Amino acid sequence: MTALLLRDLRLAFRAGGGFGLGLAFFLIVTVLVPFAVGPQSALLSTIAPGVLWLGALLACLLSLDRLLALDWEDGSLDLLATAPLPLESVVTIKALAHWITTGLPLVLAAPFLGVLLNLAPPGFLWLVVSLLVGTPALSVVGTFGAALTVGLKRGGLLLSLLVLPLYVPTLIFGAEVARRGAVGMETATPLLFLGGITAACIALLPFASAAVLRVNLR
Repeated sequence: MTALLLRDLRLAFRAGGGFGLGLAFFLIVTVLVPFAVGPQSALLSTIAPGVLWLGALLACLLSLDRLLALDWEDGSLDLLATAPLPLESVVTIKALAHWITTGLPLVLAAPFLGVLLNLAPPGFLWLVVSLLVGTPALSVVGTFGAALTVGLKRGGLLLSLLVLPLYVPTLIFGAEVARRGAVGMETATPLLFLGGITAACIALLPFASAAVLRVNLR
């Protein structure tokens, strides 16, 4: 499993798997929003949690179409499906590699980009916490979507249409945690919902992804 994780990490960096692309997109969204809404500090502070969460979500979405496509193209996916390692473990490792190369850099960059949106100081901690708890769900759900569309020509658009509705609960509760934290409100309830969504995704979706892959590989 460690060898597979290291292999996927190397592929992500070599083949443009999302590390630099996701961060660049996140930065572009954060920089352009103040130009769009104008130099209104109060307004920027209000919308900052939602904008940062939406930027992180879309940045994660950018690299999903290559999550399983490289293994499909070179035949590695067939070998992984017949390997002693369960297919559920394979898709879990791939989701973890996606989170390390895409989700984790976004978590680390979010506080610095929050400065550009005039995020209230109490909100920085809760923004990081919400992203740290919520972004693994984005990677796991994205892996499920990639498994559904693997092998399809021009499946990137279909993947986005399938995954975006599933991202909505994570976006709602993640942004709510950051928003409440920024204004000093209680954050336990949305944070528990966010953690529950992530836990449910991690527990259930690898089995669904593996089942879909078995059907696609027949």
